[in-house]
Amino acid sequence: MKKAFQYISLGLVLLFVIPGYAQKEVKGYYIEGDEIVFTFNRSDYEQATHDNYGEKLDFEDLDIRNVVVAGSFNDWSREHWKMRKIADGTYQLRKKISDFSDEFTWEFKFVINNTYWAEPDNETSNFSPARNRSGSSLNSYNLKVYTAVPTENGNAKFFLKGYENAEEVILAGDFSRWDENFLKMKRTTTGWELNLDLRPGVYQYKFIVDGDWIEDPSNNEKVRNEFDGFNSVMRIKKKVTFHLNNFQDASEVILTGSFNNWDEHQLRMKKTDSGWIQTMVLSGGKHHYKYIVDGEWKVDPDNTIMEYDGEGHINSVCMVK
Repeated sequence: MKKAFQYISLGLVLLFVIPGYAQKEVKGYYIEGDEIVFTFNRSDYEQATHDNYGEKLDFEDLDIRNVVVAGSFNDWSREHWKMRKIADGTYQLRKKISDFSDEFTWEFKFVINNTYWAEPDNETSNFSPARNRSGSSLNSYNLKVYTAVPTENGNAKFFLKGYENAEEVILAGDFSRWDENFLKMKRTTTGWELNLDLRPGVYQYKFIVDGDWIEDPSNNEKVRNEFDGFNSVMRIKKKVTFHLNNFQDASEVILTGSFNNWDEHQLRMKKTDSGWIQTMVLSGGKHHYKYIVDGEWKVDPDNTIMEYDGEGHINSVCMVK
């Protein structure tokens, strides 16, 4: 994923992560830039399940002719997401994160020869019991895709001070669909920590300390949840550069928008050989903006994406993701 900047309440403690998360191995995919790379390695699986009868067989008895990724994101199709063979027993498929309709997690399987489901075991961290369309449990497992996974150099740094006597601390949030097991935090000499790579956006989270859900005591920003309690809030921001070409004869150009309550004086742009420029840090999501050129309000002439605001004005749109 592309790197972004993290801005949260000043009270939140940020630490560098010591290598070595207490995570089981994540299998079946990895995230590279803006892509999810599905990777099937035959050596990762011991058994396969026949999709019609539920009977299991050893992988060594399978002559692999093709492999397909099937999941909640493609209605469990056994034909459309075909993988490319990159080595003996290894197949790969690359998909843009933007190709997915859901924002955080999905379940999937690898389908062998359009018939057999590769079965993960419970030693992987991203496995989930499979269920049919009615919600009944099946005699097999699915893999899960998380767009937020632990990484030493992640841009989102979580730290819980104290709780030295706790046996386990889990980080749960909307970035993991509040999974109560996946994101295990690492014990340090002063508390518990975990780094994630998160796209720009506003995220809610909590810590689960030996089964008890708690807010982040070092973060004052929080929102009320549906259980009449509170979730802590983290904001991941990203540098965005605005360019206004031409207007070389202008004396002053101001950038203004929904990100600064349409302030008419705050963001004076810098004049360049080709126009005007301003760089700032924005939260993920949609932002409306305009330029004020010597007192005259203008939309961005190089941006075709525009929307009406609630007062009937047309503004240019900047999407941060």
